Amino acid sequence: MNILVLGGSYFLGKHFIDRARKEHKITVFNRGSRPLMIPDIVEISGERHDDNVLLQIPQQHFDAVVDFCAYNKNDIEFIFQNLKATFDQYIFISTCDVYKRGLGTVLDEKAPFEENDFGGEVGDYILGKVALEKELISCATSAGVKYTSIRPAFIYGPDNYAPREGMYFHWIESAGQIIHPTDATGEFQMVYVDDVAEAIFASIGNQAAYNQAFNLTPTPMVTYESFADALEEAVSAPFVKVPVTVQMVLQQQIPLPFPLTREESNWYDGTKALQLIKGYTPFAEGLKMC
Repeated sequence: MNILVLGGSYFLGKHFIDRARKEHKITVFNRGSRPLMIPDIVEISGERHDDNVLLQIPQQHFDAVVDFCAYNKNDIEFIFQNLKATFDQYIFISTCDVYKRGLGTVLDEKAPFEENDFGGEVGDYILGKVALEKELISCATSAGVKYTSIRPAFIYGPDNYAPREGMYFHWIESAGQIIHPTDATGEFQMVYVDDVAEAIFASIGNQAAYNQAFNLTPTPMVTYESFADALEEAVSAPFVKVPVTVQMVLQQQIPLPFPLTREESNWYDGTKALQLIKGYTPFAEGLKMC
């Protein structure tokens, strides 16, 4: 197949390209700040809202467009309006953050979207993705194109640029210890990067994925305690768990990456994605590969 990738220069996008290029023809369009320099891959650099730059993309037919870098309203609409190439399917890399918070239930793909603005970068990110989910359906329907939305939870794995598991590995390497909130009741879901890449790959040209959304959210839930236990399995050198309370974390503004309390936690049903992948990588096993 012939696939156009928007973004994809690092982490999830790069893992997907490494997987897909073994079997398919790949064209990558992004800002060019991190060139892939991979043989047999066509790379085009530019801003996605520059219609003149979009003209550099070959005016050919793509089986799918895979969009890793749509964050703001109109990002998808602009591509549909200005990309001269044709395509059969548009795959949008979204997030399970699009769902409404505080419902107190396990959320599947039919759960309502968030409407509240929480302010700051987080609020902008959430509402931007929500707007794009709606834009995806509207644009694809009008164009007669199939669409797929991939909604992962916290992604972890090699080359992760987000301050998540890498923060802990850095603490262990530099100081031989981690900060450990002993009274944290928060729960969260962590999905291995290759599982997400495989789900994207499996959705391309797959009729079961047409006009569908998929949560990439494995169970069981991870807690700060189970996270620390998995770290002990993943690293060879022993480390100290420095005990702190949630109150201390908040007072000292320690930037821990996951929800600290049950009230902040959300739970998502990721079983539908098992139509695309054979199963989820166990968290402790994935952490060993980071």
